[in-house]
Amino acid sequence: MEYNTSRTKMLMPEYGRNVQKMVEYLLTIEDRARRLRNAEAVIELMATLTPHLKTIEDYKHKLWDHLYQMTDFTLDVDSPYPRPTAEAVFKKPEPLPYPQGDIRNRHLGKNLEGLLKKALAETDEEKRRSLTQLIGYYMKLAYTNWHREPVHDDMIKNELSILSEGKLQYEPGGYRVYFDTRTNFKPRNNNNNNRNFKGGGGGRDQRDNRGGGGYGNNNSNGYNKNRKFKKK
Repeated sequence: MEYNTSRTKMLMPEYGRNVQKMVEYLLTIEDRARRLRNAEAVIELMATLTPHLKTIEDYKHKLWDHLYQMTDFTLDVDSPYPRPTAEAVFKKPEPLPYPQGDIRNRHLGKNLEGLLKKALAETDEEKRRSLTQLIGYYMKLAYTNWHREPVHDDMIKNELSILSEGKLQYEPGGYRVYFDTRTNFKPRNNNNNNRNFKGGGGGRDQRDNRGGGGYGNNNSNGYNKNRKFKKK
């Protein structure tokens, strides 16, 4: 019985043990041309085992890199792609530079500081007033991310005045939208809404089964399929 502990280490387990044995056999082939043909056959098998890689642009380049990696970068063949190195494949990425500045008002976010600087630097009075209103709307949005209850405009006005040292004054209420309540159309006739209820005389689907003919209680022009005609 052959156990995994006695086998060689699989450098890429996603391709399986059989592919690993084929790759190990490539290293024992002395003829360079024959070794290349076998390597190309292994590449085709790897592509069949991993069809999702075919969606990647130039996926065969990635397969050849995996083949070199399974041989611990010791395979010597004339591949159509440059031979990779272990330093390039296992190179660690550079650490990301995170901002180290402190946020004065964490509950409003860091973007508020940039908005305040832009509004205070604006010389046009009309644009400055518009930016002030936008900052107030943004503060309301930031508050709703942390609180369920609605935010009062007076609180936004007072806090914005404190943050801007009294230079920006938020106008509560903002813009109002008025709607024309006058109607120029006639209401719809809802006489047919009760057609599915019993006991009423207005529904067309209410049939009077007590004799006669027609729908409802009106027997003037109704058609009764049970009506009998006398033969003349």
